Amino acid sequence: MTYGLIAACCLVFLIGPVSGLNPVYGTGDQLLAAQSDWFRRWGVVPAELMSSEPHALLTPLTALFVHGSWLHLLGNMLFLSVFGAMAEERMGAVEFLLFYLGCGYLALLAYAAAHANSEQTLVGASGAISAVLGAFLFLFPRARVTSLFPFLLFLPLRFPAWMVLVFWFVLQWLAARSAGPGPGVAYLAHVVGFAAGFLYAWGRFRGGAKVKAPAAATEGERQP
Repeated sequence: MTYGLIAACCLVFLIGPVSGLNPVYGTGDQLLAAQSDWFRRWGVVPAELMSSEPHALLTPLTALFVHGSWLHLLGNMLFLSVFGAMAEERMGAVEFLLFYLGCGYLALLAYAAAHANSEQTLVGASGAISAVLGAFLFLFPRARVTSLFPFLLFLPLRFPAWMVLVFWFVLQWLAARSAGPGPGVAYLAHVVGFAAGFLYAWGRFRGGAKVKAPAAATEGERQP
């Protein structure tokens, strides 16, 4: 299911106007207009979602498969591939899919509620992937991940998952506190998604055994 989600996100990106590879959308101003319409149609517009317009109620789901650039897509898919497979193995494919979509919807809904008057479009799988990170932290706290940190000269170093993910969450929380309602990264969606994922895993698996021994090596970067 993890790789199916990755394939779906990549396919949507490639056939859409943002990739620049589909000639049907034209070039120049025509392409820019098509991109704007694409985001408006499939992304979350907080003001519309909070007004409960029927077409807007599904956009927190469709927005999870829409990305704003090649870098946005590749960064998110890297994190999903690194952390999603192990979480899916523990949950099972169907439960993982419902978990991913449900937490992703909640994360985008929370962001929209906090910026209820905003007309800025929100797209991307970051909220759902943040939920995967939260679940991973509970399920595999001692798994070792290879991470790159700017202040350590981008040297690839291995740390326990709990250290990397807690550090990542703190960065998102601090950024969310200072972020404005305008264009940029939806840090609040990251925070809500991460918390939802952790709480879901805690409620669902707290009675079972967690992976305490170092698990198979994974690789990741600082943030989705």
